[in-house]
Amino acid sequence: MFRFIVRRLIYSIPVLLVASILVFVVVRASANPVAALALSPRTSPADRIRLEHELGLDKKGYQQYIAWLSHFVRGDWGKSLLSNRPVGKDIREALANSAVLGLAGVGFSLLIGVGIGVYSSLKQYSFFDHFATTGAFVGLSIPNFWFALLLQIFFGLYLTKWFHLKEPIFFIAGMQRPGTLGFHPLDRLRHLVLPALVLSVQIIAVYSRFVRASMLEVLHSDFLRTARAKGLRERRVVVRHAMRNALIPLTTQVALDVGGIAAGLIITEQIFQWPGMGKYFIDAIGAGDYPQVLPWVMVTVAFVIIFNLVADIMYAVLDPRIRYA
Repeated sequence: MFRFIVRRLIYSIPVLLVASILVFVVVRASANPVAALALSPRTSPADRIRLEHELGLDKKGYQQYIAWLSHFVRGDWGKSLLSNRPVGKDIREALANSAVLGLAGVGFSLLIGVGIGVYSSLKQYSFFDHFATTGAFVGLSIPNFWFALLLQIFFGLYLTKWFHLKEPIFFIAGMQRPGTLGFHPLDRLRHLVLPALVLSVQIIAVYSRFVRASMLEVLHSDFLRTARAKGLRERRVVVRHAMRNALIPLTTQVALDVGGIAAGLIITEQIFQWPGMGKYFIDAIGAGDYPQVLPWVMVTVAFVIIFNLVADIMYAVLDPRIRYA
């Protein structure tokens, strides 16, 4: 197992290098802050030349890439062109905020989705199974932005008006009340509920269908018939044997979802103004602030690679028959 992990980490280095080259070329070609600054009548040619030299834009492309990569590897991710804030600090804060929202959504989805999937498989073709199947298709069909806007209107406008509330039960934007200092768990929870619910709708539908299909396949396997023939209780057969094997296909999907949190939940974060990686990327790309965009993409690619490796390791944990040489 250790050799497998080391080998996968070594293989990921060329992937990161290729991704960094592609990202560097695309971002630098699509975002030129000096050209945008030159549109201002107050910018003289001398100012433009000076700025190009400070940013290293007067060098050749490969020289710019090598300089950027050497600084990135050493942990010097530069500063934002607009705010002049360290990019590394901003990304850490945005990543932490996305992790809170993403893990809350994925964790809630796992709890509900796995429960629905398992019960639907045990009660195949029952009323609950048909209801869960219909609900899953509805959940997959609902666009995130549409559902988010509905929740904002309902909780922020109608519910507050009907019950004559001074403020909504669940807030519809931001991470905390304006002017609030420090961390307040209840306030953070009231801001977290709606975006996490929007994130969970489609994920619950996907997880429940994955688990139901896997459980139905495992429940009719020979080793479960053997376990029942030995006199094991049905609960032990389902929990210890069936669910453990049925969760293997779900592992890949969960790993991809958790790894994708690093990229941010762009639609949800933008609508609810949640200051995570998704909103960070939209703001940076809209302003042409490429020192912010380049590390964002590299962090995203690294997280996807790492959590794919985690998924492979979890296969061996869930199924003893899987071993890596």
